[in-house]
Amino acid sequence: MPAVTKVCCSASRCYLRHSLWLTCSSSPTHPVGAGYVGGPTCAVIALKCPHIKVTIVDLNQSRIDAWNSPDYNLPIYEPGLEDVVRQARGRNLFFTTDIDGSIQEADLIFVSVNTPTKKSGVGAGFAADLNYVESATRRIAKVATSNKIVVEKSTVPCRTAESMRTILEANSKPNCRFDILSNPEFLAEGTAISDLLKPDRVLIGSLQTPEGAMASSALVEIYTNWVPKECILTVGLWSSELSKLAANAMLAQRISSVNALSAICEATGANIDEVAHAVGYDSRIGPKFLRASVGFGGSCFQKDILNLVYLSESLHLPEVAEYWKQVVVMNEYQKRRFSKTVVDTLFKTITGKRIAVLGFAFKADTGDTRESAAITLVRDFLLENARVSIFDPQVEHTQIWTDLSEALPQVPLHNLQKQVDIASSALDCCKNAEAVVIATEWREFRDIDWEAVYRGMNKPAFVFDGRLLVDAQKLRSIGFKVTVIGRGERF
Repeated sequence: MPAVTKVCCSASRCYLRHSLWLTCSSSPTHPVGAGYVGGPTCAVIALKCPHIKVTIVDLNQSRIDAWNSPDYNLPIYEPGLEDVVRQARGRNLFFTTDIDGSIQEADLIFVSVNTPTKKSGVGAGFAADLNYVESATRRIAKVATSNKIVVEKSTVPCRTAESMRTILEANSKPNCRFDILSNPEFLAEGTAISDLLKPDRVLIGSLQTPEGAMASSALVEIYTNWVPKECILTVGLWSSELSKLAANAMLAQRISSVNALSAICEATGANIDEVAHAVGYDSRIGPKFLRASVGFGGSCFQKDILNLVYLSESLHLPEVAEYWKQVVVMNEYQKRRFSKTVVDTLFKTITGKRIAVLGFAFKADTGDTRESAAITLVRDFLLENARVSIFDPQVEHTQIWTDLSEALPQVPLHNLQKQVDIASSALDCCKNAEAVVIATEWREFRDIDWEAVYRGMNKPAFVFDGRLLVDAQKLRSIGFKVTVIGRGERF
């Protein structure tokens, strides 16, 4: 009988074993491993490797209970995830809170912890906070009693693996060896399952030593269960760490570039859709990430660019740092510019006016609100003394209140709740509003009954499309006054 391979996963650390135990675990304050990265990743490993037992570990009991819920009310929303979990859970996919036991069982351990931008101290506002990485590494060293391969899954600054290795070796038990790999994720929320099933590439970085090559081969063997070998790239450890930062920085750069052009389009009467379409036809450029919007969000782009800025400054490359910083500067400008357009169009004041904000997630097909442009827009509207109604089909109400409280820390929650209400539907959200602001590109916002929306709004009724989502001419024929980002025409 062949040996049963085991994989175990949680929300701040991820540990993978080859007769194989994979664990992903998470910090109690910000679960990541059994969240947007670890959950889908480990579920797909279980699906594609039925000979591997996958156990997802998290410190948060309620989160594990959600993963185990009989009705599959999973703790995160990701298209296709429930189907994968339904196929594998109870067969070779399991969920638990036993972190130390999982570390001991593991041979190969993924570290998938939150690495937020530092809020204080050296590098505040730019550098990554590696506290969770260090805590996870120390936990592994404390608990492990046998050789382990430790894999960075988190997005980290270049040469973080060197620090991890120093901690592991300084605290390891006798005859306990650790090898370090880098295996950054390249998932996009909303398409994470398809990204995992058919990745453009899997990147594995290792030290260029015989031991490093052996460790890399162990991880390659897992992925080759479903990923073509030509799509698995093995590189040096530092190149792998930097490649993730570089990829996100260049994607964000494209968004800021097209958003900068959208401002020119509005000033000249050009149409950003037509400009982006023409530019994207150039095979050297391509069409992806050339869609203008109110600004990028999510947990990665801004954090990784700021990390790259800090790295450049630390390496005494100020011109390089300034170059990448402008990507974030343009993103913030786009959000400010859009909120100002709303105020200016509504006769230069929105005091006491009701603004309906459709969408609060940073993009469609996710419930994630981290760095969402909607947060900035709502904050700006509230500072102009508007009344705001919000609807998003996936974001929890508690998350909206948390985000707004963080955006406006000087305003008590009970005062926010006097200015803001969270609607149960798009139609309810728009009722008695002076303006509708589309902040997230949910498909249902394009297809709602806009005639019913118009009937329920105050007149003149305005629509501000920050996602190039609606048919502006159709809405104008109903009676709306429509402003679309990146288009010179008005009303």
